[in-house]
Amino acid sequence: MPDGEDWLMRPVLEGCCKYESLIDGTVGLVDIARMNDALAVRDENQRRMEEAARRR
Repeated sequence: MPDGEDWLMRPVLEGCCKYESLIDGTVGLVDIARMNDALAVRDENQRRMEEAARRR
């Protein structure tokens, strides 16, 4: 997405918050950053688990 909007929209697309919460300010940039960090950790853990399962 242009202008880094994917960073803002990722928590919305993942169901962590509603788009309206971004618009009305209920969710701030710190919240978005924390959600993105948590999603990145989840994705990395999933990747590692799948890699370990393939090695068995």
